[in-house]
Amino acid sequence: MAVEKTDFIRQRIQKDVDQGTLESGVITRFPPEPNGHLHIGHAKSICLNFGVAKEFGGKTFLRFDDTNPLKESEEYVSAIQADIEWLGFQWSDITFASDHFEEIYQYAVDLISEGKAYVCSLSPEEIRVTRGTLKEPGVDSPFRARSVAENIDLFKRMRDGEFKEGEHVVRLKIDMSSPNINLRDPVIYRIIHASHHRTGDDWCIYPMYDFTHCICDALESISHSLCTLEFEDHRPLYDWVLDNISVNYHPPQIEFSRLGLEYTVMSKRLLNRLVDEKFVDGWNDPRMPTVSGLKRRGVPARAIRDFCDRIGVTKQDNTVEMNLLEFCIRADLEKTAPRGMCVLNPLKVVLTNLPENEIEWLSADWHPQNPELGSREILFGRNLYIEKEDFLEDPPAKFKRLTLGGMVRLRYGFIIRCDEAIYDETGGLTHLNCTYFPESRSGQDKSGLKASGVIHWVDANSCELVSVRQYGRLFDVPMPKSADFVDHIDKNSLVESQGLLEKAVMEKDIERIQFERIGYFYRDPDLPRTYNKTVSLREGF
Repeated sequence: MAVEKTDFIRQRIQKDVDQGTLESGVITRFPPEPNGHLHIGHAKSICLNFGVAKEFGGKTFLRFDDTNPLKESEEYVSAIQADIEWLGFQWSDITFASDHFEEIYQYAVDLISEGKAYVCSLSPEEIRVTRGTLKEPGVDSPFRARSVAENIDLFKRMRDGEFKEGEHVVRLKIDMSSPNINLRDPVIYRIIHASHHRTGDDWCIYPMYDFTHCICDALESISHSLCTLEFEDHRPLYDWVLDNISVNYHPPQIEFSRLGLEYTVMSKRLLNRLVDEKFVDGWNDPRMPTVSGLKRRGVPARAIRDFCDRIGVTKQDNTVEMNLLEFCIRADLEKTAPRGMCVLNPLKVVLTNLPENEIEWLSADWHPQNPELGSREILFGRNLYIEKEDFLEDPPAKFKRLTLGGMVRLRYGFIIRCDEAIYDETGGLTHLNCTYFPESRSGQDKSGLKASGVIHWVDANSCELVSVRQYGRLFDVPMPKSADFVDHIDKNSLVESQGLLEKAVMEKDIERIQFERIGYFYRDPDLPRTYNKTVSLREGF
């Protein structure tokens, strides 16, 4: 079947479909290690793997690469599943590398029996040194010549738990002079005395990723093993393993560029440090590039999928501008988010010609281009609040807001004129005395008056006090380097304040909202009466 997207991966899949080489159809997999939370880089891989499978009428497995019990947990398994579902995808089946531990072990035994693998007793540091460099070949391990019988015996005893961690490993016997360091007798098994989140204490030896990954792909009949570019140098090892074990299926590994995004980091090691050293408030901090962080910030899943579609699939690593992600978020919310008014830096306004006990009710659409969202009623009384920044007694030229003696329109309401600015004994501005013009009602204006601009406001007697968290970019440089990345954390990336919110927003229990003239906000799922800024109305995340 034909697909609309024409990147090199889809072209390759289309070719295989056309040639009739896929007996089981298109089968992809997303294989995270359950040792942390997913981030937007993973979202790109999720969109690709699940996307191409759907386009070609195939299926996608969610496979957990759980080969390191020291770092993995059920907590991460659950979190990853939740993130994928929130992004809008559903797997055909869930598998675990640990499902295949016995088979993987037997393949290692077979390789040892055929003289293609051996038990090495060098220390990890000795192995590292003897592997050589990009310019110098490696040196054979002195244990490379062990007999098959000795290797089999040692491997069995490793499994039985006779040895300490680091005493022995199993290595493939390939080529210590290979220009590809990954082929210089890579380690495929190591000893780890730790309880596994699924297998408990059944195992004390665990296969390495490069050995496990390809075998799982073959056993699960994955039609196309899609990996990011850092695994390109590992592809010869992927192929070597499958060519040297008794498996009847050999999937192709195809690499694509990983996602680099400005003003953030996406290394699990660096993200862990941000969390562990409390530079951020956990994995779901809205400044984090994690899926859970983006979700808590209020970023719609649709916007992330749109972003991943726009950046496309290439063979060249590059860094994407944050503005593109912001654009996708803004484009989605502009179409879907209701509007409401919130004052963040309030200045009281008294309408001196409106009696205390007299009110007006104003009508306003929740969304100007989406009538299906309906409308709301806004109370308008004698006492209001506007933004302090919307008044200047001595304004610059072309100031389009309220001035002493000037007129401005209140959004959805009336034109008002500022008659007097009242200050306290310290010189602080306390409130404005203003006149409102009843005949200037928005949509029914018969006054003939001309206002300098339109500002938002809230009624003093009906507004709700809320906490407002304005999040910016976590780092103050586009590409923080791993060596000193914490030095570039923007200390102003979170600004907390109190806001006065239009009562109708609270009554309707709206999650995503545009605070008019300010930005798009999301009601925090964990903190009561708290709104997180998702994105500004213009560029500037």
